[in-house]
Amino acid sequence: MKKYFYLCLVMLGLFSCKQPADQEQNDLAKLEVPQEKYESFGEQISALNSISAEEMKLKYEALKPGDTIMAKFSTTVNSVCKMKGCWMTLELPGSDEEPMVKFKDYGFFVPKDIEGSSVVVEGIAFIEETSVEDQKHFAKDAGRSKDEIDAIKETKKSTGFLAHGVLIKQ
Repeated sequence: MKKYFYLCLVMLGLFSCKQPADQEQNDLAKLEVPQEKYESFGEQISALNSISAEEMKLKYEALKPGDTIMAKFSTTVNSVCKMKGCWMTLELPGSDEEPMVKFKDYGFFVPKDIEGSSVVVEGIAFIEETSVEDQKHFAKDAGRSKDEIDAIKETKKSTGFLAHGVLIKQ
């Protein structure tokens, strides 16, 4: 009789803890977060914990030439190298600066038609001095006119970014 009593007690405990299948599905649905789709280039990175372009602008403002910081941020592509996709410039809202993004070890490129696309980049942010020769080279790659290229006459301090991974929102 005692065995039967303990068996009933155990069975009652098991059934009282079990949620109905519908309730379990509802709980799982609440945990699901719609995932944005990205195409990945370079090292595998995640969009999680990326900061906004506005926050990144503040980080750049705090940098001095020669300083570097690790960063991951989301923004929009302003321009891309039309020859190979070997660099891109990004938007920093409220700033005249457009970080020039190059890719770690020249190891990967991005598509040449992604102007206006949303991206997440992860890598090293820095302030650099860009020579006249390099500025003209980048202007030519971007498809600028001869007059625009010829107007470049002096070195320029600018924001730079060496990306080891890029995500392009689909």
